[in-house]
Amino acid sequence: MNDKGLMWTGGAGAVIAAICCATPVLALLLPLVGLGAWLAAADYVLVPLLLVCLGLLGIGLYRSRCHAGARAIKNTESV
Repeated sequence: MNDKGLMWTGGAGAVIAAICCATPVLALLLPLVGLGAWLAAADYVLVPLLLVCLGLLGIGLYRSRCHAGARAIKNTESV
């Protein structure tokens, strides 16, 4: 996966996980329609998902900066 793909995947996943971390709101609304039991393991999935997606975003940013630095050095050598 290229750098932009890593950044898009990490950013989109982090946003989705952050939105889903509104578990207190869901805990109030879902039991009203009979889906309260579905939330039993939601926190065990969302926090690791958020951390993994932020890690992907960080790796993509790090790799893009490394490649940008290498390109800058290569361009100054050819002048």
